[in-house]
Amino acid sequence: MSKLNWYVLRAVAGQEKKVKSYLETEIARQQLEEHVPQVLIPSEKVYEVRNGKKRVREKSFFPGYILIYADLTYGETLHTITSIPGVIGFLEGTAREDETDMKGVKGYTKQPIPLRQAEVNRILGKVDEEADAVEKLEASFIVGERVKVMDGPFSGFDGTIEEVFEERKKLKVMVKVFGRSTPVELNYAQVEKPE
Repeated sequence: MSKLNWYVLRAVAGQEKKVKSYLETEIARQQLEEHVPQVLIPSEKVYEVRNGKKRVREKSFFPGYILIYADLTYGETLHTITSIPGVIGFLEGTAREDETDMKGVKGYTKQPIPLRQAEVNRILGKVDEEADAVEKLEASFIVGERVKVMDGPFSGFDGTIEEVFEERKKLKVMVKVFGRSTPVELNYAQVEKPE
C-alpha cells in the first residue's frame, strides 16, 4: 500500500526551479510517478515596474524549499530524490524510541518528517488564493475609472477608462494629448491605478 505524504525538501536557494526540473526528469526516467506524483514550489505572482514597464515575476513563498508529495518508503525513492544536484536534503526530525525510521529500525534516528494535513491545506490554499487574486486583479477595471499609462507611447499620461474588454484583457482609455482627448487601446499590464 502506498504511503504518500507531503514532505519539505531543502534545496540551494535560487535553484528551486532547476531542482524541480531535475526531480521531474529523474522521477519519469525511473518510472516513479506513482510514488512521487507531485513536486511543488509554493510561489506567488509579483507585479513590478522596471523602466516604465509592468512585469510579472514569480516569487517563492519559502526560498530554498520545495514541497514533494511522495512515498519515501518505496524502493530507492528517498535516495533518488536526495541524490539530485542542488538538493540539500529533507527537513528532518528525530524519531521517538517507539517509532521506526525509514529502514524499520527502532531508536533515535534522523528521518524526513511529513507535513501535517493542516499545514498542507494552509500552504496549498495560499497558492490557490494567489491564482484567484491574479485573475481578480486583471478583471478589476471599471468604466469611468482613472488610470495611469505605464508602458507604450503614452507612458506617463493619465486617462479615463471608456470600455473594458475582459475577454481580451484590454481597455479603451481616453488620454488627453495636447488638450484633446484621444482614444487608446491598452493591455491591462500597460496601466495601473493611481494611488
